Amino acid sequence: MKKLDHMEYMDGMERLESDIMARVIDQMEAYDYDSFTASDVKVALAKDILSPRDFQALLSPVAQDFLEEIAQRAQRETRAHFGNSIYMFTPLYIANYCENYCIYCGFNSHNKIKRSRLNFDQIEKEMKAIAETGLQEILILTGESRKHSDVKYIGEACRLASKYFSIVGLEVYPMNTDEYAYLNSCGADYVTVFQETYNSDKYETLHLAGHKRVFPYRLNAQERALRGGMRGVGFAALLGLDDFRKDAFATGYHAYLLQQKYPHAEIAISCPRLRPIINNDKINPKDVHETQLLQIICAYRIFLPFASITVSTRELPRFRDNIIKIAATKISAGVSTGIGSHSEEIENEKGDEQFEIADTRDVKEVFEAIKAGGLQPVMSDYINLTEEGIK
Repeated sequence: MKKLDHMEYMDGMERLESDIMARVIDQMEAYDYDSFTASDVKVALAKDILSPRDFQALLSPVAQDFLEEIAQRAQRETRAHFGNSIYMFTPLYIANYCENYCIYCGFNSHNKIKRSRLNFDQIEKEMKAIAETGLQEILILTGESRKHSDVKYIGEACRLASKYFSIVGLEVYPMNTDEYAYLNSCGADYVTVFQETYNSDKYETLHLAGHKRVFPYRLNAQERALRGGMRGVGFAALLGLDDFRKDAFATGYHAYLLQQKYPHAEIAISCPRLRPIINNDKINPKDVHETQLLQIICAYRIFLPFASITVSTRELPRFRDNIIKIAATKISAGVSTGIGSHSEEIENEKGDEQFEIADTRDVKEVFEAIKAGGLQPVMSDYINLTEEGIK
């Protein structure tokens, strides 16, 4: 059977009249990070507002010699725009069925794992258990399967989440504008999509089957979400799949272009690195060390000073506790990447995890660690208004 062209849309996929993808890919491919000098880094650090070229300079290898200055500048930007606030949330995986064959992911359709999908009663039990920890923001995740997690199912999960949480985020398969509009009407506030890698050739070798194989449909997901009424969108490359400097630049530049096009949008960046999973040996990950991750996160902060930056439990507690003092503004707690892991009442329904986490602390432990670092943990800074008044 002929393999699907990864640049060709499947039936039912909405096409946008947008130049964002072309601009991101053109600039990423032209990015020669070895051409930057120490002078370029100094010029970038001297500016109040950075250009995309300045952002490239801060991501370049030579910028590693200025990491202390870069971190100090990032810290000043963070405190100027976010104060001492660190926002807390947790992800909730409600299903791990997936129709894609992505060779780096524990949920991929070829992996022999325990699959599970929570029913609405179980979802509510999970959400109630999470809400009892004091958290007011939740991120709902599924595997990428429309068959097992259709839009109506996700929508009902959003309605349930709205009963317990002030902020409801989604990290699910990419959708069309009208579907995002429906989920927004159900209570979803923002959408996060990991592009994984912006190198379309590498992307093709990693995504062998399923809807996720279609590169342009995934890349334009955030713009469709904003057109569908979502308040905010999140961006990420999975650092280590390909050239991390180019992927980091493309992620930041993608967010930058959409911020310019949709000034009202709230922009968020995640900074995930590869973690061990079943069959991880197939992908030959390109190592991104903590020093390089620090450089990337600080460059994001200086280039996008108003963006929320999340560092997940993929990272060790030590790194997370330090990066929130410098550039990150959002942190997860009490995390499980399995299905049905928050409520003791659904023990038998648990499905296997997507990947291993490195920070297993519960909500209280993370809360206290934030305070110990001289920062202020924040559960939510939103007030939801309804026709009846404040919810």
